[in-house]
This record gives sequence, C-alpha cells and structure tokens, in this order.
Amino acid sequence: MAYELMPTVRLRGATKWRLFCYILMEMQKTAHHHSTTSDGRLSVGRQGFAHPHTNVGALGIGPGMAVADFGSGSGHYALAIAEALEGSGHIYAIDVQRDLLRRTHNEATKRGFKNVQILWGDLETSGGSKIADKHLDLVLISNLLFQVENKDAVLQEAARVLRPQGRLAIIDWSESFGGMGPVKNDVVAKNTALALANNHGFGLEREFSAGAHHYGLVFKSASHRSRTS
Repeated sequence: MAYELMPTVRLRGATKWRLFCYILMEMQKTAHHHSTTSDGRLSVGRQGFAHPHTNVGALGIGPGMAVADFGSGSGHYALAIAEALEGSGHIYAIDVQRDLLRRTHNEATKRGFKNVQILWGDLETSGGSKIADKHLDLVLISNLLFQVENKDAVLQEAARVLRPQGRLAIIDWSESFGGMGPVKNDVVAKNTALALANNHGFGLEREFSAGAHHYGLVFKSASHRSRTS
C-alpha cells in the first residue's frame, strides 16, 4: 500500500528533511509492522495519519472530472485520483521536481492509467500550472502550503484554473507533532488556510477528517456561492 511522499516544490532548507523522508519510505517497503504517513514520515502501527486513497474518497471525485494535484510530489494522490476517475477525465500532476514527475509518469504507465498528465510548473509564479483558465473541476493542494513562500500565488493560480462551479481542497498539517511534521513556525494553521482561501474568493463548503494530525477543507468559488445562495 503506497503512502504519499511529501510534495517537493523548491530546493530550500527542507530539502534534507524531504530526502530523509524518502529514505524512510524506501526502507519501509520491507517492514511489515511499520508504515509511512501520507507525507513520507515514519508511522508505527498505523496511528491515524493521512492516507491518499482515504482522503481522495472524501473529495467527491467521479468519472469525467478534470482535477489538478498542485505540488504532486511522488504522485500518490494523483494516482489515487486517477483510480477514482475510473479511466475517464484527467488528473494533472504538477511539480517542479522533474525526478518525482518521472516517477509519477512511470507508475501511471505501469498501472495502465492513461488519464494522468505530467506537468512541470512553478506554482508560485503567474500561470505556473500551465493549465488554461477555468478548465478544472477540482484543485487539490495537499501538504504544500507550509512549504511555499508565496502562498497567495498558489491560491491565485487555483482560482484562475477552476471553473465557476469548481472546488478547491486543502489538506495540511494541523501541528508539528513533535517534529514529525513541519517545524512549528512553518505550520499553516487551519484558520490561516481558511483566510487565504477566503481572500481569493473561496468560501468554505465543508471540512473532512484528513488524519489525526491533518485538517481537510473543501471550498467552492465565489461565483458558485452566488449562484447557489
């Protein structure tokens, strides 16, 4: 069972930490009493960490949808979404790390997914996803906000590529969890994520359980809210 390695956006100070997480993930392939968390961290005895398939199941993804995974990392969320799409629609896996994109492409090919599109892009720049305006039904931002400096740019890009009825999903760490998660100063609190989304025209639709140390939020766009209010 695959667990998500932390999406890598830039080679900043956390690079060594992400590499360490990757090494742990590889070591755990031969360990039966351990698993890794949704971000590549060591978890003993499945202690309630986030899992891509579980969280994707909470997002209401169905056949025919167009979805983007912003900061797709090693691709486990993107591949879980491809499975949920049941062979139709598209999932765009977007990251700046070409080696991780190659891993996602290879795994998608191995599993016979023909609806996974790999895109290199810097999501902290205007138009960085390389996706057309108002093209997507859902944008997933998972364990990414605490890694990027320009969080507003990421939210602005999500707003640009979503259709008026589209939705935004944010999953991130709710705490540092004794250093297993991001360092304390980098944690993006749920209220901060709510404010960021609101500043870019998104309104909270619902929350969902994303794991013992993560929060999950689903938003709809301002235009969608005005139509349904």
